[in-house]
Amino acid sequence: MPSAQPRHILLALLAGASALMVVHGLGRFAFPPLLPHLIADGLLSLEQGARLATWNYIGYLLGALLALALHAPTKMRVALPMALLLNAALTLAQGFTENYSSLLWLRLANGISNGLVFVQAPALVLEWLAQQQRTRLSGLVYLGLGGGLLLSSGVADWPAAWLDGAARWWPVAALALPLAALSACLLARLTLQTQPAAIQLPASALLDQASTPLFLAYAGAGLGYILPMTFLPALAREQLPADDPLLSGAWRWTALACLASIALWNALGSHLGDRRALLCSYLLQAIGCAAPLLMPGTIGLLLCAVLVGGTFMGSVLLTQRLARILQPHQGIRLSAALIALYGVAQLAGPWLAGLWLGHGGNLEQSFAFGTLAILWALVWSWFIPSHSTRHTGA
Repeated sequence: MPSAQPRHILLALLAGASALMVVHGLGRFAFPPLLPHLIADGLLSLEQGARLATWNYIGYLLGALLALALHAPTKMRVALPMALLLNAALTLAQGFTENYSSLLWLRLANGISNGLVFVQAPALVLEWLAQQQRTRLSGLVYLGLGGGLLLSSGVADWPAAWLDGAARWWPVAALALPLAALSACLLARLTLQTQPAAIQLPASALLDQASTPLFLAYAGAGLGYILPMTFLPALAREQLPADDPLLSGAWRWTALACLASIALWNALGSHLGDRRALLCSYLLQAIGCAAPLLMPGTIGLLLCAVLVGGTFMGSVLLTQRLARILQPHQGIRLSAALIALYGVAQLAGPWLAGLWLGHGGNLEQSFAFGTLAILWALVWSWFIPSHSTRHTGA
């Protein structure tokens, strides 16, 4: 099959990247940098903010499960743009209410729409690129998430002196709404070629000898990365003096590392093979998670921000591509199942850490638990079949 023109390839990547920027970079990750301002405004307490984050995680899991049920291309053509536009509308709605119960439901709905888009948009772009013989470019769609992390920090801090309370969501919505409209229009242009019925393969079991190690590794990845991503600022407050610039800069370093690393991991997967690159990403991520334990203070915390921030999206994009290589006839369905598993692991990490802290544990020990989870992912990645390490689409 002849490949599409470069302009069409760029538009496909822009469609997926802008979708992830709307739902994940802005809709989800604008909340952490906004939370200190909302607490200072008296809109939320720290405990309420934690509950809002938990409800958003639950919604994300439900959305990924919904995407699993709606994986058929005909259903995706309706569900994906609706969820994308709804997510941007929910971001705007948060700017017009200060009622805590309403915010709980809005963050839940935000998570549901986010989970569905986060599964379906990259999967749709990956399938389309595979049909154009450009699979190796698929990881670039996650640049939208890295860019969204940076934008979320900016729109939370730059207008902080002029806005108050719920109105702090307005700059986020001002970016999300036009990006969602652009992405929905571009995604609608991506039409998948369907195979003749005579050669279509029926859906098979998601877990088989080849894919099971990938699932087990991904569970460890979700559990391991969420702990430093959740508790790194809190650990910085314990290990650093009050005037240290890293107290407010850790999230920015994480976002910069994430954005800078996506193209790197995409290229490494293409040249080394996705399996080898995945092993490298888990090794570096484990070092980053353990760094604050081995070198407490500025160096350890900065290494954690850079190494974890610079590897977790690499692990995601490499795992998604490996999944499609292992079971190319049900790539979207497999992608949805992996993201749902990742969502469960993300919920379990902070919950287990909270239980540990409640029984007298400390944050350093939570990071040790995260390191073990990443090492679990590293070990299981060795058992992914070695013949699935390179792309068939160049």
